[in-house]
Amino acid sequence: MTDSIMSKAATMEIPINSNGDTGSLQEDDSLEQAAKLQWSLDEKVGSSRDTRVMVSGPNLNETNIVSGGYGGTVEGIIPTSSITGSNMHHSSSSSSSMAAEQTTRGVAVEKLEYMKKWGFNTYKCTKQMISERFGRGSRTVDLEMEAQIEVLRDTKRKYENVLRLARALTNHFYNMVQTQHALGDTFADLSQKSPELRDEFGYNAETQKLLCKNGETLLGAINFFVSSINTLVNKTMEDTLTTIKMYENARLEFDAYRSDLDELNMGPRDAVTMARIDAAQQQYHVHREKYERLRSDVTIKLKFLEENKVKVMHKQLLLFHNAISAYFAGNQQQLEQTLKQFNIKLKPPGAEQPSWLEEQ
Repeated sequence: MTDSIMSKAATMEIPINSNGDTGSLQEDDSLEQAAKLQWSLDEKVGSSRDTRVMVSGPNLNETNIVSGGYGGTVEGIIPTSSITGSNMHHSSSSSSSMAAEQTTRGVAVEKLEYMKKWGFNTYKCTKQMISERFGRGSRTVDLEMEAQIEVLRDTKRKYENVLRLARALTNHFYNMVQTQHALGDTFADLSQKSPELRDEFGYNAETQKLLCKNGETLLGAINFFVSSINTLVNKTMEDTLTTIKMYENARLEFDAYRSDLDELNMGPRDAVTMARIDAAQQQYHVHREKYERLRSDVTIKLKFLEENKVKVMHKQLLLFHNAISAYFAGNQQQLEQTLKQFNIKLKPPGAEQPSWLEEQ
């Protein structure tokens, strides 16, 4: 308001006569009155602003924007809620990104800690292995169990050889049966086309067909024998050998931490060394429990494996012997009885029979 008065006072017209003199003294009086009115208004406006600030104080929810011009003042109120909402959205997105970053950092720290432990453990085991090979380190020895493990490995090598030879026998015998089948069909065809040799070709055709039938029966028995030996060697024995490998690794770790504890006990007994001795004792007990647990598992599996091996091989060797004997003796009834005794079912002649490789 004062600005408008000042603008009016500044732009007030001052009449000038023809002689260049200004107007009467009344116009001078009006100027003085305008100046006094401006001073009083400025004083009132200042006091009212002070009173407003002291009474109401600043309003944080509103922002006053005053724009001045020639025609007066215009006040506009812009609510700060929109600004606050955008700030809250920005803060929530930043907090979510910070949480994701913390999660990623936690996973990275966990992986780094795991790699650190793995490297430390690998270093100790490698050091122990080299010491044992060069005869400078001591190792835990269980003579009875090591002898049983060596027997098992030797038995597995021999059974693998039996399995290889049995598969070769199956392959060769399968080819022989197919040859006999083709030969019997050829003899039967020739018996129809050669009247003078019909009887002779007929006898041989019947013989080859009988041998082919018995050969297929024997082939079923041999396939069952091969399948059982394969399960025993590549599943049962392999499972036990896997547990033995875990046991041997646990033994190596146990000896590594035992040697580390022995070295610490032989050194000085200061505060730092005592703390390291306590940590080494904890690791020693942990790996000792693991070693003893796996040792017990190996003992149990070796016992069950021996019992299972005797039971399976007793049945399979009896089957193999009876089937081979009945086939080469020409005893068809005995051969079929052998298959019934061991619950071996052959596929009908019309069904497709996969090769012995597919059956494995």
